[in-house]
Order: sequence, then C-alpha cells, then structure tokens
Amino acid sequence: MSRKKRQNYSAKFKAKVAIDAMKEQKTLSELAQFYQVHPNQITTWKKEFLENASQIFEKENRRPKDDIEVSKLFEAIDQLKIENDWLKKNYYRL
Repeated sequence: MSRKKRQNYSAKFKAKVAIDAMKEQKTLSELAQFYQVHPNQITTWKKEFLENASQIFEKENRRPKDDIEVSKLFEAIDQLKIENDWLKKNYYRL
C-alpha cells in the first residue's frame, strides 16, 4: 500500500489563491475546484495571509542590502580565522 505524497505549493500560488478568496467573486467551493485544492486549505491560506499582511510594510523586511553586508562580514571573519590559525601553526618557523 503506497502513501500519497503531500503536495507542496509555492508562496506565490498560496497568495494568489488567498487574494482570490478575499475578492469573494467566486464561492469557496468554486475556487477549490478551480485551483484543485481543498476548501479548508483555502480558508487556512486566507487567514494566514491576513494575519501576516502587515509584515509587508515593516522596515525590517526591506533590508536585503544589510543581509549582503552581513554575509560579506562573516566571510571576512572566516578568512581572518584561517589566516590566524595558519600564523599560530607557523609562528616558530618564521
């Protein structure tokens, strides 16, 4: 007896379905049939979308430049650790 593999949906797809559900132009069962998902799943995605909608406008989420700078700093730290370890090992040889 084989088990059915769970379907994973992208965030973009979930948002599209949630927005369509909020428009209320079609019934929940019509949307479920159109997108081939369970109506309870659409309700869950809609609720989750509404709960997290305010995060779009938060300033912390608009800092991809800072993330790049942080990753560069971590790379520099790693490089310095490697150089420091090499100097510790070869101190007496110099």
